[in-house]
Amino acid sequence: MTEPQTPYYLIDKAALRRNMEKVAFLRDRSGAKALLALKCFATWPVFGFMRDYMDGTTSSSLFELRLGHEEFGKETHAYSVAWADHEIDEAISYADKIIFNSLSQLDRFGDKAAGITRGLRLNPRFSTSGFDLADPARPFSRLGEWDISRLESAMDRISGVMIHYNCENADFDLFDHQLTRIETEFGDILQRLDWVSLGGGIHFTGEGYPLERLADRLRAFQDRFGVQAFLEPGEASITRSTTLEVSVLDIINNGKDVAIVDSSIEAHMLDLLIYRETAKLPRDGTHEYQIAGKTCLAGDIFGEARFPQPLAIGDRISIADAAGYTMVKKNWFNGVAMPSIAIREEDGTIRIARSFSYDDYKGSLG
Repeated sequence: MTEPQTPYYLIDKAALRRNMEKVAFLRDRSGAKALLALKCFATWPVFGFMRDYMDGTTSSSLFELRLGHEEFGKETHAYSVAWADHEIDEAISYADKIIFNSLSQLDRFGDKAAGITRGLRLNPRFSTSGFDLADPARPFSRLGEWDISRLESAMDRISGVMIHYNCENADFDLFDHQLTRIETEFGDILQRLDWVSLGGGIHFTGEGYPLERLADRLRAFQDRFGVQAFLEPGEASITRSTTLEVSVLDIINNGKDVAIVDSSIEAHMLDLLIYRETAKLPRDGTHEYQIAGKTCLAGDIFGEARFPQPLAIGDRISIADAAGYTMVKKNWFNGVAMPSIAIREEDGTIRIARSFSYDDYKGSLG
């Protein structure tokens, strides 16, 4: 088939399956359940493919919750930093389990949710995050309860807790150390619960990660406290499964060679801008270019790349690891064309799952 018009996100099912097989191995060996974190990846055209390997979804809002319920099915966890009065009844109708962020939200809505499983978010006051912006345990964090006396007052109304404290944590020993700390500090509470979600941010599908040790550690945790453990893999579910395919529109030299492409970090890979990171670009060759986006933002720069041959206008570039926190954050800044979403099937064929038009742009504004 003819290659789609750039820009487009390209989800490779063969690569996605490799992650899913690791998720399935971890579930089978540990007994823990795995829920797809929709805040990271919510591209539902591949949910049918992922469903056989995972136990359901976890959400951060009413819309994510509904999407998980309708398109993924299986177990559906509802979490929000704060539910609004006009949302709560609908949220409960979709959820198997609702996790309140605060005791005050439990007090306000707990009776309404008495017909489903209820939990609270527990903030252990430490995390693996290297970014203050994303650190759930930062000073004065609003994310979860940490005071033991407040947790104690909720024990007759909840059956579990969610503890989200990992962030891109590829270090099993660090995970082990911090889980031991949770066991020590909150053990009296944990042993009175039925389930514990350990959140996401564990990079267990990364190359060389000791998956067996993680599985055995999770098994030991569950056996010790008599709980069902849940993991909420977002990035781990889809890492290295997707590229952002772009084309070179112009090449200029302002002291260095700059290739301007038909995409944008602010519009299509927003986390690069938020966390001041660079894209995973080709680095094979001696011809160096800065890869820059086409918006008017001066800092719209993907990063530095190297190629075996000089670039020419019209050349295609693949930007790796483009699934996590991209499609869920894409926007219409500058009116730049939004990337299509394409899927490469395991037989090599590529199909467009969704494309976006001027009407979509116009319709988003009025």
